[in-house]
Amino acid sequence: MAQTAVTVLGLGAMGRALAAAFLNAGHPTTVWNRTQGKDNELVAAGAQRAATVADAVRAGDLLVTCLFDHTSVHDVLDPVATELAGRTVVNLTSTTPDQARALAAWAAAHGADYLDGGIMASPGMIGRQGSTVLYSGAEHVFDTHRTTLALLGAAEYFGDDAGHASAVDFGLLASMYVMFAGYYHGAAMVRSVGMSAEDFGHRAAAWLTAMTRSMPYLGADIDKGDYTNPIQDLNFTKAGVDAVVETSRDAGVDLDVIGAVRNLIDRQVAAGHGTDSAARMFESLNPPARPV
Repeated sequence: MAQTAVTVLGLGAMGRALAAAFLNAGHPTTVWNRTQGKDNELVAAGAQRAATVADAVRAGDLLVTCLFDHTSVHDVLDPVATELAGRTVVNLTSTTPDQARALAAWAAAHGADYLDGGIMASPGMIGRQGSTVLYSGAEHVFDTHRTTLALLGAAEYFGDDAGHASAVDFGLLASMYVMFAGYYHGAAMVRSVGMSAEDFGHRAAAWLTAMTRSMPYLGADIDKGDYTNPIQDLNFTKAGVDAVVETSRDAGVDLDVIGAVRNLIDRQVAAGHGTDSAARMFESLNPPARPV
Protein backbone atom coordinates (compact mmCIF):
# COMPACT_ATOMS: atom_id res chain seq x y z
CA MET A 1 0.00 0.00 0.00
CA ALA A 2 1.42 3.39 -1.01
CA GLN A 3 2.37 5.72 1.81
CA THR A 4 0.75 9.14 1.94
CA ALA A 5 2.91 11.85 0.41
CA VAL A 6 3.58 14.47 3.08
CA THR A 7 4.80 18.04 2.73
CA VAL A 8 6.15 19.92 5.73
CA LEU A 9 6.18 23.71 5.50
CA GLY A 10 8.46 25.31 8.06
CA LEU A 11 11.73 23.79 9.24
CA GLY A 12 12.45 25.21 12.62
CA ALA A 13 13.49 22.67 15.24
CA MET A 14 9.94 21.33 15.52
CA GLY A 15 9.30 21.28 11.77
CA ARG A 16 12.50 19.31 11.19
CA ALA A 17 11.47 16.81 13.86
CA LEU A 18 8.05 16.36 12.26
CA ALA A 19 9.54 15.85 8.80
CA ALA A 20 12.06 13.35 10.14
CA ALA A 21 9.29 11.30 11.76
CA PHE A 22 7.37 11.05 8.48
CA LEU A 23 10.51 10.35 6.48
CA ASN A 24 11.77 7.67 8.86
CA ALA A 25 8.43 5.87 8.59
CA GLY A 26 8.77 5.65 4.81
CA HIS A 27 6.45 8.46 3.74
CA PRO A 28 7.51 10.40 0.63
CA THR A 29 8.36 13.68 2.35
CA THR A 30 8.82 17.08 0.73
CA VAL A 31 10.15 19.99 2.77
CA TRP A 32 10.19 23.74 2.33
CA ASN A 33 11.52 26.58 4.45
CA ARG A 34 11.67 30.31 3.85
CA THR A 35 15.43 30.42 4.51
CA GLN A 36 17.74 27.89 2.93
CA GLY A 37 19.99 25.37 4.65
CA LYS A 38 17.73 23.99 7.36
CA ASP A 39 16.71 21.07 5.16
CA ASN A 40 20.20 19.72 4.46
CA GLU A 41 20.07 16.77 6.84
CA LEU A 42 16.55 15.86 5.78
CA VAL A 43 17.45 15.96 2.10
CA ALA A 44 20.52 13.83 2.78
CA ALA A 45 18.21 11.32 4.46
CA GLY A 46 15.88 11.17 1.46
CA ALA A 47 13.50 14.11 1.70
CA GLN A 48 12.73 16.16 -1.39
CA ARG A 49 13.59 19.85 -1.30
CA ALA A 50 10.92 22.11 -2.80
CA ALA A 51 12.21 25.24 -4.47
CA THR A 52 8.92 27.08 -3.95
CA VAL A 53 5.85 26.81 -1.76
CA ALA A 54 3.78 25.97 -4.82
CA ASP A 55 6.10 23.05 -5.63
CA ALA A 56 5.86 21.88 -2.03
CA VAL A 57 2.06 22.00 -2.04
CA ARG A 58 1.80 20.10 -5.32
CA ALA A 59 4.09 17.35 -3.99
CA GLY A 60 2.03 16.43 -0.94
CA ASP A 61 -1.47 15.15 -0.29
CA LEU A 62 -1.04 15.92 3.40
CA LEU A 63 0.31 19.43 4.01
CA VAL A 64 1.69 20.00 7.51
CA THR A 65 2.38 23.61 8.46
CA CYS A 66 4.70 24.33 11.38
CA LEU A 67 5.38 28.04 11.09
CA PHE A 68 5.91 30.97 13.44
CA ASP A 69 2.35 32.20 13.95
CA HIS A 70 -1.08 32.67 12.39
CA THR A 71 0.11 35.52 10.17
CA SER A 72 2.96 33.44 8.80
CA VAL A 73 0.53 30.66 7.82
CA HIS A 74 -1.35 33.14 5.65
CA ASP A 75 1.88 34.68 4.34
CA VAL A 76 2.96 31.24 3.12
CA LEU A 77 -0.35 29.77 1.94
CA ASP A 78 -2.30 32.76 0.60
CA PRO A 79 -0.19 33.01 -2.59
CA VAL A 80 -0.82 29.32 -3.36
CA ALA A 81 -4.44 29.10 -2.21
CA THR A 82 -5.60 27.92 -5.64
CA GLU A 83 -3.33 24.87 -5.30
CA LEU A 84 -5.00 23.66 -2.10
CA ALA A 85 -8.20 22.20 -3.55
CA GLY A 86 -8.49 18.51 -2.79
CA ARG A 87 -5.61 18.53 -0.33
CA THR A 88 -5.50 18.29 3.45
CA VAL A 89 -3.93 20.97 5.61
CA VAL A 90 -2.84 19.99 9.12
CA ASN A 91 -1.84 23.15 10.91
CA LEU A 92 0.58 22.53 13.77
CA THR A 93 1.50 26.19 14.10
CA SER A 94 0.58 27.73 17.45
CA THR A 95 -2.65 29.59 16.76
CA THR A 96 -5.43 30.76 19.07
CA PRO A 97 -8.79 28.96 18.97
CA ASP A 98 -10.40 31.77 16.97
CA GLN A 99 -7.47 31.83 14.55
CA ALA A 100 -7.78 28.06 14.10
CA ARG A 101 -11.49 28.44 13.32
CA ALA A 102 -10.73 31.20 10.84
CA LEU A 103 -8.09 29.04 9.14
CA ALA A 104 -10.55 26.14 8.93
CA ALA A 105 -13.09 28.39 7.20
CA TRP A 106 -10.39 29.80 4.91
CA ALA A 107 -9.23 26.31 3.93
CA ALA A 108 -12.81 25.17 3.25
CA ALA A 109 -13.35 28.20 1.00
CA HIS A 110 -10.39 27.02 -1.08
CA GLY A 111 -11.54 23.40 -1.29
CA ALA A 112 -9.11 22.00 1.28
CA ASP A 113 -9.80 19.85 4.33
CA TYR A 114 -8.42 21.22 7.59
CA LEU A 115 -7.25 19.84 10.89
CA ASP A 116 -5.73 21.97 13.63
CA GLY A 117 -3.25 20.61 16.13
CA GLY A 118 -1.43 21.47 19.31
CA ILE A 119 1.90 19.76 19.97
CA MET A 120 2.45 18.78 23.58
CA ALA A 121 6.12 17.85 23.20
CA SER A 122 9.54 19.29 22.59
CA PRO A 123 11.22 18.57 19.23
CA GLY A 124 13.34 15.82 20.75
CA MET A 125 10.21 14.01 21.97
CA ILE A 126 8.50 13.78 18.57
CA GLY A 127 7.79 10.17 17.66
CA ARG A 128 8.72 8.95 21.12
CA GLN A 129 6.80 7.91 24.19
CA GLY A 130 5.47 10.95 26.01
CA SER A 131 4.78 12.97 22.86
CA THR A 132 1.13 13.90 22.33
CA VAL A 133 -0.49 15.96 19.61
CA LEU A 134 -4.02 17.29 20.14
CA TYR A 135 -6.28 17.64 17.08
CA SER A 136 -9.62 19.16 16.21
CA GLY A 137 -11.42 19.93 12.98
CA ALA A 138 -12.73 17.66 10.24
CA GLU A 139 -13.29 14.23 11.78
CA HIS A 140 -12.93 12.36 8.51
CA VAL A 141 -9.48 13.90 8.08
CA PHE A 142 -8.40 12.68 11.50
CA ASP A 143 -9.80 9.21 10.83
CA THR A 144 -8.17 9.00 7.40
CA HIS A 145 -4.74 10.11 8.56
CA ARG A 146 -4.76 8.81 12.14
CA THR A 147 -1.98 6.28 11.53
CA THR A 148 0.24 8.86 9.85
CA LEU A 149 -0.39 11.47 12.52
CA ALA A 150 0.37 8.93 15.24
CA LEU A 151 3.96 8.85 13.95
CA LEU A 152 4.43 12.18 15.72
CA GLY A 153 3.07 11.02 19.07
CA ALA A 154 -0.18 9.91 20.65
CA ALA A 155 -2.95 11.50 18.57
CA GLU A 156 -5.97 12.75 20.52
CA TYR A 157 -9.06 14.11 18.76
CA PHE A 158 -11.31 16.76 20.35
CA GLY A 159 -14.13 17.16 17.85
CA ASP A 160 -15.08 19.17 14.80
CA ASP A 161 -14.63 22.61 16.39
CA ALA A 162 -11.25 23.51 14.94
CA GLY A 163 -10.45 25.72 17.93
CA HIS A 164 -10.91 23.03 20.58
CA ALA A 165 -7.44 21.50 20.42
CA SER A 166 -5.83 24.93 20.58
CA ALA A 167 -7.84 25.82 23.69
CA VAL A 168 -6.68 22.66 25.46
CA ASP A 169 -3.12 23.15 24.22
CA PHE A 170 -2.92 26.71 25.56
CA GLY A 171 -4.65 25.72 28.80
CA LEU A 172 -1.97 23.11 29.39
CA LEU A 173 0.75 25.58 28.44
CA ALA A 174 -0.69 28.14 30.86
CA SER A 175 -0.48 25.56 33.63
CA MET A 176 3.12 24.78 32.71
CA TYR A 177 4.28 28.38 32.45
CA VAL A 178 2.71 29.36 35.76
CA MET A 179 4.19 26.29 37.43
CA PHE A 180 7.67 27.16 36.16
CA ALA A 181 7.18 30.78 37.21
CA GLY A 182 6.43 29.48 40.71
CA TYR A 183 9.64 27.48 40.62
CA TYR A 184 11.59 30.56 39.53
CA HIS A 185 10.07 32.54 42.39
CA GLY A 186 10.99 29.83 44.88
CA ALA A 187 14.53 29.61 43.51
CA ALA A 188 14.86 33.38 43.96
CA MET A 189 13.69 33.09 47.57
CA VAL A 190 16.11 30.34 48.58
CA ARG A 191 19.06 32.13 47.02
CA SER A 192 18.86 34.34 50.12
CA VAL A 193 19.97 31.35 52.22
CA GLY A 194 22.61 30.16 49.79
CA MET A 195 20.77 27.32 48.01
CA SER A 196 21.47 26.92 44.31
CA ALA A 197 18.64 26.92 41.78
CA GLU A 198 19.73 23.44 40.68
CA ASP A 199 19.53 22.03 44.22
CA PHE A 200 16.16 23.70 44.71
CA GLY A 201 15.04 22.33 41.34
CA HIS A 202 15.53 18.73 42.49
CA ARG A 203 13.42 19.41 45.56
CA ALA A 204 10.77 21.33 43.65
CA ALA A 205 10.41 18.60 41.01
CA ALA A 206 9.74 15.94 43.64
CA TRP A 207 7.35 18.17 45.61
CA LEU A 208 5.35 19.35 42.60
CA THR A 209 5.07 15.85 41.19
CA ALA A 210 3.50 14.70 44.44
CA MET A 211 1.16 17.69 44.62
CA THR A 212 -0.08 17.56 41.03
CA ARG A 213 -1.71 14.19 41.65
CA SER A 214 -4.52 16.06 43.40
CA MET A 215 -5.48 18.10 40.31
CA PRO A 216 -8.22 15.78 38.95
CA TYR A 217 -9.87 15.67 42.38
CA LEU A 218 -9.76 19.46 42.69
CA GLY A 219 -11.16 19.62 39.17
CA ALA A 220 -14.13 17.46 40.16
CA ASP A 221 -15.01 19.92 42.94
CA ILE A 222 -14.58 22.86 40.55
CA ASP A 223 -16.89 21.22 37.98
CA LYS A 224 -19.55 20.69 40.66
CA GLY A 225 -19.04 24.15 42.13
CA ASP A 226 -18.87 22.51 45.53
CA TYR A 227 -16.12 23.91 47.75
CA THR A 228 -17.71 22.97 51.08
CA ASN A 229 -15.54 19.97 51.97
CA PRO A 230 -12.07 21.48 52.15
CA ILE A 231 -8.86 19.64 52.87
CA GLN A 232 -7.37 23.10 53.27
CA ASP A 233 -9.64 26.13 53.43
CA LEU A 234 -8.98 29.60 52.08
CA ASN A 235 -8.37 31.14 55.50
CA PHE A 236 -5.60 28.63 56.16
CA THR A 237 -4.22 29.07 52.64
CA LYS A 238 -4.26 32.85 53.04
CA ALA A 239 -2.17 32.65 56.21
CA GLY A 240 0.38 30.49 54.41
CA VAL A 241 0.54 32.65 51.29
CA ASP A 242 0.77 35.84 53.38
CA ALA A 243 3.81 34.32 55.09
CA VAL A 244 5.34 33.46 51.71
CA VAL A 245 4.75 37.06 50.60
CA GLU A 246 6.46 38.42 53.72
CA THR A 247 9.39 36.03 53.32
CA SER A 248 9.72 37.04 49.68
CA ARG A 249 9.83 40.71 50.62
CA ASP A 250 12.45 40.02 53.28
CA ALA A 251 14.54 38.23 50.64
CA GLY A 252 14.15 41.15 48.24
CA VAL A 253 12.16 39.07 45.74
CA ASP A 254 9.47 40.80 43.68
CA LEU A 255 5.87 39.68 44.12
CA ASP A 256 4.78 39.37 40.47
CA VAL A 257 4.14 35.63 40.85
CA ILE A 258 3.07 35.00 44.44
CA GLY A 259 1.28 38.36 44.61
CA ALA A 260 -1.08 37.20 41.86
CA VAL A 261 -1.90 34.07 43.86
CA ARG A 262 -2.51 36.17 46.98
CA ASN A 263 -4.93 38.37 45.03
CA LEU A 264 -6.97 35.34 43.90
CA ILE A 265 -7.27 34.19 47.50
CA ASP A 266 -8.01 37.63 48.94
CA ARG A 267 -10.92 38.21 46.56
CA GLN A 268 -12.65 35.03 47.69
CA VAL A 269 -11.96 35.64 51.39
CA ALA A 270 -13.30 39.20 51.07
CA ALA A 271 -16.46 37.77 49.51
CA GLY A 272 -17.03 35.64 52.60
CA HIS A 273 -15.71 32.29 51.37
CA GLY A 274 -12.82 31.86 53.79
CA THR A 275 -14.05 28.51 55.09
CA ASP A 276 -14.41 27.07 51.59
CA SER A 277 -11.81 24.94 49.86
CA ALA A 278 -8.72 26.68 48.53
CA ALA A 279 -9.81 25.46 45.09
CA ARG A 280 -12.40 28.23 45.18
CA MET A 281 -9.74 30.70 44.05
CA PHE A 282 -10.62 29.30 40.60
CA GLU A 283 -13.76 31.46 40.81
CA SER A 284 -11.60 34.60 41.11
CA LEU A 285 -10.47 34.00 37.51
CA ASN A 286 -13.91 34.92 36.12
CA PRO A 287 -14.30 31.58 34.32
CA PRO A 288 -17.07 31.07 31.75
CA ALA A 289 -20.35 29.62 32.99
CA ARG A 290 -20.24 25.90 33.68
CA PRO A 291 -21.53 23.71 30.86
CA VAL A 292 -25.04 22.43 31.47
